[in-house]
Amino acid sequence: MTTKYEYDRIPYLLAFAEQSKFKDTYGGSADLVALESYWLKPKDKPSDTVILFMHPIGGGAYLPMVSALAKKGCHVIYCNSRYRGTDSALIMEKVVLDMAACVRDAKEKKGYKKVVLAGWSGGGSLSLFYQAQAEHPTITETPAGDPLDLVGANLIPADGMMLLAAHISRAGTMTEWMDASILDENDPSRRDPELDLYDPNNRNQPPYSADFVNKYRAVQIARNRKITAWVKQKLEDFRRDGLTSEEFAFVVHGTMADPRWLDPTIDPNDRAPGWCYLGDPKVVNNGPVGLARFCTLRGWLSQWSYDDSNANGLTCAAQISVPTLVIGNTADDACTPSHTHRLYEAVGHDDKELYEVKGANHYYFGQKDKLDEATGRCVEWLMKKGFMAD
Repeated sequence: MTTKYEYDRIPYLLAFAEQSKFKDTYGGSADLVALESYWLKPKDKPSDTVILFMHPIGGGAYLPMVSALAKKGCHVIYCNSRYRGTDSALIMEKVVLDMAACVRDAKEKKGYKKVVLAGWSGGGSLSLFYQAQAEHPTITETPAGDPLDLVGANLIPADGMMLLAAHISRAGTMTEWMDASILDENDPSRRDPELDLYDPNNRNQPPYSADFVNKYRAVQIARNRKITAWVKQKLEDFRRDGLTSEEFAFVVHGTMADPRWLDPTIDPNDRAPGWCYLGDPKVVNNGPVGLARFCTLRGWLSQWSYDDSNANGLTCAAQISVPTLVIGNTADDACTPSHTHRLYEAVGHDDKELYEVKGANHYYFGQKDKLDEATGRCVEWLMKKGFMAD
C-alpha cells in the first residue's frame, strides 16, 4: 500500500527587481515583479528534489495533480507567473524570467539540489522554452523587437522534465483551434459558409473528408499569419511616429473551431464528441474565455503568432538534454494524442519515457483512480532517475 503523506502548504511571495519601459501587469511598483507561490512540503519526508509547476497564466495551485504529488511524498512548488489570471499582454520571454527566479530561489534559498520542471498543459511548452534557453541561451529580444536578454540572465537549468497533459505550444494549439470561416477580423459575422463548422447548412459535416481538413488547416494558418502581418504593421507605424512604447488592444474572435471537437475520428482518443475542456465548443468559440480573445500587439507576437513565437515546444524539446517523462491522457479534451506524441518524438535524446493514462480527462476531475495512476507513474519515474528516495 502506498504511503499517504500529510503536507504543509506554505504560501510565499517571490519578488525581484526588473527595469521596464512600461508596465504590462496591473498595480504595484513599475520596477518590481511579485510572484504568488505555494510550497507543498510533505511531513516526515525530506527531499533534495523539488517539482516545480508554472503555467503562463498560473492559477493551477489547487489542481488535483499538484496536491496528489505532495500526498505521495513529493516536494512541490507551484509558482504563478506575473500574469496570474490574464494573458492579454503576456510576454513569454518575461515568463521565462519568472520561472528563472523560482528555480534560483528553490536551489539557492530553499536548499534543493535538484529541480524537476512539471509542465502541465500550457506549462509544458513554457517549461521546454525555459530549459532550452537555460541550456542554450540565444534570445536577446522579444518577437516584437523589444530588448529582453535571456542570454545574460544566467538561467539555471533544471535537472529533469515532466510533460503532463501538455500541448505543443500556445501558438500552435490556438491556430489549430482558430475558426477558419471568419473573413473579416473586424466583423466576425462575415464568414465563408463552406468552412463554418457550426453552420448546420454547411455541406461539410462530420466525419470530415481529408481534403476538407487539409484545406481548413491551411486557412487557419493563413488567418494567423494575416493577423500577425497586421500586428507588425501596426507596431511599425507606431515606431515610425516615434511611439516606441505604444500598445494597441484588439479582440480575436472565433478561437474554438477545431474540427477534432466535432469529429472524433480526427486525432482520435476517448473524448466525447461535440465537447472540449471548456464546454460546448460552439459557445466557447466566441465566449470570453477562448484562447487569445483579448490581445495586445506584443502579446500576440510572443504567444500566438504561428511563425514568431519563441515558445515552440517542439523546437525547444529538441534542444534539452535532461531526463524527460511525457504523460498523456486518452480522454483529454484539450491536449489530444497528437500533441503528446509530437512532444515525445521531439525530445532530442533517448532518456525519455511515454505513458498514457487510459480514459483520463484533462484535469482528472472526478477520476481519482486515474489521478492516482498518473501520479504513481511520476513517482516511479522520479525514483528510477534518482530524484526521489523510496
